[in-house]
This record gives sequence, C-alpha cells and structure tokens, in this order.
Amino acid sequence: MWNFLVRFILRNRLGNLIAIILITAFMGYKAINVHLSYEMAQMLPDTDTTTVVYQKFKETFGQDGAVLFIGIKDEKLFTLEEFNDWYDLTERLRKVDGVQEVLSIGKLYTLEKNDSTRKFDFKPVFQQKPQTQAELDSLRTLIFNLPFYDGLIINKETNATLMMLTLDKERLNNKSRISLVRDIEDEVAVFSSKHDIQVHFSGMPYIRTKTMKMVQRELLMFTLLSLLIASLVLFLFFRSFKAVLFPMLIVLISVVWSMGTLGILGYEITILTGIIPPLLIIIGVENCIFLLNKYHHEFRGHGNKVKALSRVVVRTGNATFLTNLTTATGFAAFIITGNKLLVEFGVVAAINIMVVFVLSIFLIPILYSYLAPPQLRHIKHLDNKYTTSLIEKVVFLVQNHRRAIYLTSIAGVILAVFGISRLKTTGNVVDDIPHGHPMYVDLLFFEEEFKGILPFEIAIDTRKPRGVMQMSTIQKISELQDSLAKYPEFAKPLSVAELVKYSKQAFYNGDPGMYSIPNSQERNFIMQYLPSMKAGKRTILNSFVDTTLSKTRISVQMANIGTRDIQRIKDDLQPSIDSIFDPDKYTVELTGTSIVFLKGTDYLVNNLLTSLILAVIAIGILLGLLFTSFKMVAVSMVPNLLPQLMTAALMGFLAISIKPSTILIFSIALGISVDNAIHFLSRYRLALKHNNWDIRLSVFSALRETGFSMVYSSIVLFLGFAVFTISTFGGTQSMGFLISFTLLVALFSNLLLLPSLLLSLDQWLTTRKFEEPLIELFEENEETEVNGDDLPAEERKEVEEIALTDK
Repeated sequence: MWNFLVRFILRNRLGNLIAIILITAFMGYKAINVHLSYEMAQMLPDTDTTTVVYQKFKETFGQDGAVLFIGIKDEKLFTLEEFNDWYDLTERLRKVDGVQEVLSIGKLYTLEKNDSTRKFDFKPVFQQKPQTQAELDSLRTLIFNLPFYDGLIINKETNATLMMLTLDKERLNNKSRISLVRDIEDEVAVFSSKHDIQVHFSGMPYIRTKTMKMVQRELLMFTLLSLLIASLVLFLFFRSFKAVLFPMLIVLISVVWSMGTLGILGYEITILTGIIPPLLIIIGVENCIFLLNKYHHEFRGHGNKVKALSRVVVRTGNATFLTNLTTATGFAAFIITGNKLLVEFGVVAAINIMVVFVLSIFLIPILYSYLAPPQLRHIKHLDNKYTTSLIEKVVFLVQNHRRAIYLTSIAGVILAVFGISRLKTTGNVVDDIPHGHPMYVDLLFFEEEFKGILPFEIAIDTRKPRGVMQMSTIQKISELQDSLAKYPEFAKPLSVAELVKYSKQAFYNGDPGMYSIPNSQERNFIMQYLPSMKAGKRTILNSFVDTTLSKTRISVQMANIGTRDIQRIKDDLQPSIDSIFDPDKYTVELTGTSIVFLKGTDYLVNNLLTSLILAVIAIGILLGLLFTSFKMVAVSMVPNLLPQLMTAALMGFLAISIKPSTILIFSIALGISVDNAIHFLSRYRLALKHNNWDIRLSVFSALRETGFSMVYSSIVLFLGFAVFTISTFGGTQSMGFLISFTLLVALFSNLLLLPSLLLSLDQWLTTRKFEEPLIELFEENEETEVNGDDLPAEERKEVEEIALTDK
C-alpha cells in the first residue's frame, strides 16, 4: 500500500498540490461562516428526566437564567445627587434595546390599600425623581420598611444595592448579545466614573457573554503562541528555516481545514472547539518531526533524496498513520458522551487529526522533492551531542539497571494509588473562571451582600385549578421557605407566599411588623383585596403562577457552590418537601440552572469515564492491527497507562477535582502519549528483520533511531500543551498542565520501561507471530521501494545527478 501511495504522491506532485490548494480555498470559504456559540451548552440529552422537567418549567414560567445583575455598595447611596443618578441610570437601561425590564431601588413598587375599591393599588415608590434630600429620606424610610425587598434589592445593613435587568432571550442566543452587554456597560460606566464607585456585574447572561469573548481572544492567542513555540523548537532542532517553513505551512493548512469542517458540519466555536487549531498545530508538528528525522536519517545512510523520501512514506507510513489514528481515537471517545459540546469537539478533532496525517504524508515528500538535497548542516542534528548523550544514558540504564527502573515504576504505582484515593468529584457553575478574575470577584460581591445570584427553582404542581390560591397551599409554601432559610447558601426566596405577606402588610397600612402569612381570621379580608385571579388572565402574579393557577414556583438565588454541596442540599431538602407537600396530592420538583448543572456534571463524568475505558480498548485493538500479538499490545499499554495513573495521583495531591473539564484530559493524553510506543515498536519490529531476530540488538537499534524523534516530539508536545496553562479558564489551564505532565512521564516511561520490558520478557513476548502485521494495510514492504528509476525523466535525472555527486 505504502509503495503505491509514495508513487502516487511523487508522480503527481503538481496535481496533488493543486488539489490541496483548491480544497484549502474551499475550506477557507466555509470557515468564514463559522461563529462563536452564545447558547448555554446542553449537558444532558433531551430525553433525560432532569432536562424534561427543566424544559417544562421554562415553558410554564419562562427562562430562569435571563437576568443580568448590577451591584454597588456605597454609604452615599441615599444622597440626593447619587441616588438621582442611579434613578436616571435605571431609566436609561430600560430603554436599551434588548432590555425588557429593570428592577432597582429607583424602580420599586408598593401595594396600597384602596378602601373605596376594596383592592390593592400597585404603585411605584418613586413617582418621579426626589427633589429634596428630605423627600428622599422619607422615601428611604418607606423602602426600608418593605421587608419584601430586603435582601432582594437592597442590603439595609451595608447600603449595598443591585439592579436586576431581564433581557430578551432571543438576543441572548446570538451574536447581538455582545453589543447588548456592551451598551449596558457603557451606560453604567458613566455613573461609575462620575461617582468613582466600583460597579459589579454578574448573572448567567453576563458570564456567558464574557466567557465567549474570552474564548474568541484565546483562540487567536493560543494559535499564534503554538505557531511561535513550534517554529522555535523546529529551528533549534533542525537548524534550518525550511524545516520551520514547511511544517508551519502544513499546520496552517490544517487549521483552515478544521475551521472549514466546523462550517460544513454547521457547528459553532465553543470553549472546546476553540482549542482545536492549537491542538492541530502541536500534533501536526509532531508528525513533521518524525517524518523529517526519518528523511534525514535515510539520506545520511545512502545520499539518494528520492529514495529517502520514499522510505519516509514506506517505512514510517504505518506507524505515523497509527499514531494519528490512536490520537484521533482518544478524541473520538467523547462522541459517546451524548453531550453536544463534547460530541462536536470529538467529531471535529478526530476528523482533522487524520487530515493532518494526510497533509503531512503528502506535503513533506512533495515539498522536499522540489528542494535541493539536505546539506551536512541540515542533518547535523542527528548527531546532537546532548540528545545523543541522553539516548546513550537511556541505553545504559536499560542495559544495566532494569531492576531500578521496575522498582521506580512500582513505587510510582503505589504513590498513584495513594494520590487517586484523595480524588474528589465536584464542579461549579462558573468553575472555569479563576478566582482572581474580575468576573469571579464580582460574583463574590453578590454572594457576600445578597448570598448569590445563581438560579435555583422549586416547581410546585397542586394538580387542580386555582390550587395555588388556596391558603393551605400558600401556608405550605411558606413552611418550605422556612426550611430553605436554614441554608446559608440560599438568598431570600420569591414566591406567591411572599406576595401574600406583602399584601397583609399593605392591608395594615404598610406596618412592617405585619409582613407575615395571614391567620384564619385575616384571610378573607385580605384576599379580597388582591387583583382578580381568574384563570387565563395575566396579572401581577404571572411570573409565579401558570394561567390555570394550578402551578407555582419558588425562585431562590444561590451561591456558587460545588455539585457536592448542591447534592447535599437537594438530599436534605427532599424529606422536608415530602413532609410539607404530600406526594400523593402535590408534585414538587427541584429544577433550574443549578440542578441541571449538577445532573449534567454527574452524567458527563460517568460518560467520560466510560469513554476513557472504550478509548483504551479501541487503542489496544489498533495496536493489535500493527503488532498481531496480544502480549505485545498489553506490554505497550503499560508504559502509557502508568502516566495516566500518575496524573490522576497528581490531581489528588493538588486537590484538582474530577469534573468534566479535567476528566477529558485522560483520553486526549492517552491517544497522544501512545505515539512514542508505536514508533518505537514499529521500528523494533523492522529491526528484528534486519538483525536476524537478535532481540537485544534490535531493541537498542530501535531506541537509538527513534529516540531522537521521541525526545524532539515530546518537547514540542510538552511546550505546546504548556501554552494552555496561561489560559483564563481553569479547565483549559488544568488541561495544559496535566497533559504536559502526562506526556513528560510518558516520554521517560516509553524510553526506559518499554525497552526494559522487551528485554526482560523477550522470550515470552517476541514470537514469530509478531514479525508480520495482521492485515496488508500495514505492510512494510521494501522490495519495490521508489528509488527514482520509475519516475519521470526530470526526477530520474535528478536522482542520477545526486548519485554522481555522491561518487
């Protein structure tokens, strides 16, 4: 197969180049239409019960995560000038296109008893801006006597206050949300600058918008940094600008193709697909290093450029194909998770990793066939004294200290078991934002002053029309709210019960001491003052009840706590809910963004563990295609599973939790780290043929030849993934740090442990069955390799000129 392929590549150089250029142009065109994703990632399948409950809740009561919060804390808040500017800001924000409503201390409403109509009048606290400080002081007293708003809009003890902006959900799911948030920030900046007050922003719409802007910025930054680091490393290794230019050209083409793939599949750029371009640069450069090293190694042996280029394809084609296939398999494992975000990431990454292989195996021979043969300075890196010294030390250790290598590995496993025992599974809704970032600091402000702003919802179905308006139901809601008050993670709830308490206060002419559930004697008098509650009619209560008045909600804002704490609260609450609301008569469901995130996190972690197991099995099967020996596959996996254990242990020691953003690290790292084992064992099998089945000689021959490429590619991979540690996102930082660590351990594991196992288990491992691959696809046939004799005239002449020069 590979002999046929190399003939096709070199005989049709120009045609292949034109085809690649045309495809690249098409992919570039498709990439133009790719946009950032602004929708909240769906972590659960549509059929999951938690998703079904949440969707039903949104259909009944509307989106729970469409509120943007703006908060300040200032002792001068109720001075006339500052308050009036806050009032004006409220009015300006209401006029911003995309803002549906604004609630703030400048836009509060109160209930007043109208004895003539025997109804409550719903009136704004401020009919207009206060004209004097005395008027403002009077209204301030009124506000402070409304318990309904205490802890919701204002913290009376600290003079902290917030605005709640309800945003158009249609604007939140497209690119215009960026301009909407920017318009809001611009209006707020005027107030902040004038009064020199720090203003805090938060809420799911704000966090999602800022997060995607960061993704956009980091996509460009990581792509450029990956190109820069790869270029520097290539130049340091090969001391040739051509060895930098051509690999960079290949990876840039692969980046264009990856963005084009997103366009063709109709995917958007997310926090995960945004890291695919730099990943492809790293993986593409690794391919180029192995191919260029092989090219230079072959050319130094016989001086025939075309023959060297042909052997690049023939002798490393199967190993390079398999290394890319195993890497792609590591990414493709995410497809089984069912999570839209991970499925898209897995599909695009897996496809384009194989694209990188095709581009590398085609373009390296084509581009170098047009160049003059390598000069002495171009192949001097094969004799690099530092790398040579390192490889010889490895050879020495494998020859003389295998017992120490085994003991060190066993100690590593024992340490890994201890570290893994310290692992915990948890996650937060805004888990990836670093604690020093302004978004996280602002989130802490709202937690300190208002106990949090993340949505937690309780949906109650009374199962009968107007069931919500029965005082027995309202009393039960109040009892459940008393249970919620025991948790410091929850802010003050909003519900029908709170409105009824507010109504009682209004009935008693605003006496704050009367803010409570009416007793049996008060109910009939107070309830008749409420607005008409006919089924189907939209009223003041429409945010809390459905049109049949059979369903209601309790809305609570929650602190940014982890999934373990959410689960703890959920488990603690359920007995209280069942004791208050008889399950035979009521349906009470916990839902909202926080509950969906909890279930989604558990779902993803479980599915990612499954995908990791499947990735190990799939990679083992692929290795079996190359080595036709279960024993060899098992031994080759040992040096690559050990780094996974060490990484898990490191997470335990550093208190890095198992969560969606860290569990995916293992599949990626496994798919990449096994590359070194494949290249080494592929060369080892070939060396066995050349050395009359001398196992010892073949091991060291393979180690010396592939050692350079293993070291060089590992350095590129290590530095390439280390770039991600400067990310703003915690998950991306962890990915960069942990994968870099895994690959570093894998390098030494494959250099030391794998050759040691081959030598120690030589009679058990290396049977004649290992000599040939399972299927013809991976045949390494050198009998009909290309040496220039069957090429076009100009290429044959070139080969002849090279031969004469050598003579």
